[in-house]
Amino acid sequence: MKVMIVGAGKLGYKLADLMDNEDIEVTMVDTNFKTLESISNHLDVLTVVANGIQIGALKELDIQSYDFLIASTNSDETNTLICTLAKKLKCKKTIARIRNPEFIEQLDFVKSQMGIDYIINPDLTTAIEIERYLLRSYNFYSDDFAKGKVSMVDFHIGNKEDFVGKCIKDLKGLEELLITAISRDGSLIIPNGSTKLMKNDVIHVIGKINNINKLGEMLKINMDKKRTKKAMILGGGKIGFYLAQRLEQDNVLVTIVEADKSRCQYLSERLNHALVIHGDGTDINLLEEEDLASMDAFIGATGFDEQNLLMSLVAKQLGVNKTIAKISRPNYINIIDKLDVDIALNPVNITASDILRYIRGGKVVSVSLLLGGQGEVAEIIATEDLPIVGKPLSELGLPKGIIIGAIVHRGKVIIPKGDTIIHPKDRIIVFTLTSDMPFFSKMIKPNKGGIFNELWGRH
Repeated sequence: MKVMIVGAGKLGYKLADLMDNEDIEVTMVDTNFKTLESISNHLDVLTVVANGIQIGALKELDIQSYDFLIASTNSDETNTLICTLAKKLKCKKTIARIRNPEFIEQLDFVKSQMGIDYIINPDLTTAIEIERYLLRSYNFYSDDFAKGKVSMVDFHIGNKEDFVGKCIKDLKGLEELLITAISRDGSLIIPNGSTKLMKNDVIHVIGKINNINKLGEMLKINMDKKRTKKAMILGGGKIGFYLAQRLEQDNVLVTIVEADKSRCQYLSERLNHALVIHGDGTDINLLEEEDLASMDAFIGATGFDEQNLLMSLVAKQLGVNKTIAKISRPNYINIIDKLDVDIALNPVNITASDILRYIRGGKVVSVSLLLGGQGEVAEIIATEDLPIVGKPLSELGLPKGIIIGAIVHRGKVIIPKGDTIIHPKDRIIVFTLTSDMPFFSKMIKPNKGGIFNELWGRH
């Protein structure tokens, strides 16, 4: 597969990094020589100093030979134009990052008239992810697969004596569940039965939701906390705006605290019921005046990671049930598990997951990145031509970094063992370390022809 990425910002770099691990042929185009030089020093991708809106540059790069062009510059208009030109020049599929709310309101028209196959809005996608978490009754992070039949959850074991210092094989209550990975000090570990759990580990557990609930009871987590009825959002930027819009539709009472007066005016004019407060969101006295302690949820959504994390901690200390911090710096991943913040979301990772799912095609229906991309969980629909079908798992030669966490066969959830066989139409939930992505790519590459094989076979 050949992919051209125009725009070497955070999203462009993250995508190039992930695709590089999958042996996808990546070309990175940007006008900044120093940025591309830095990328060349870290990734095995082709970098080209050029302007993506120049037809001559696209022709010279033989754009018609590419399977995908991803336009991820900082300008919506530029991304739209790049995709339009690329499609006219016979690039097979185009993806544009578009963030402007006015553009999003005209999504169908923009896609059909501008030759864009897929539009991704990082702020809206992040807001939807936050909304999904807020509307759940429990306050740990989870992801659903196989149309809700399977869940993967992140449990922070803290200092719980039932877990700390014990080997996984000695844990009780996990018979119908699988610990696919452990997050420890910012790194992902693939455990085995002899792996010993340590204080503040986060265990990534996969299984049927009712069995997940049993584990929650073991960890003494209240699985029936009240749903979110009142939420405070710190920061009225695009994420805060999209989130407030969606929560209003969910009948959640929303308070937004925003420092910029003109932005407050914008929000007040476009939101129906949200209370918009003009003030410094780091002023604890202001937050207390606005009754932060009575909120069910607090979301730090400013452009500053430190503010989002700090005020989420303050909210938790005041008794807020769910606290969420938007972060953008990857190095904060190493400390998140040690902080009393329920979840920290990185829009770049969420967006990259969505784009990966799209470019991999119809068989891959869901992708979630873990720890900034050190690993991922993908849901695959098995077809007859996949090399993993019809063989016991023990004969697939899977590396240690690939775990098949669950299989849904004819509507039944199976936690697989060595003699388990994958059948056509099964839904497979696979955990993969980034280092083993090339093997994963071969797993989902058909043994014979077809469009999917054609896309994955071009190296």
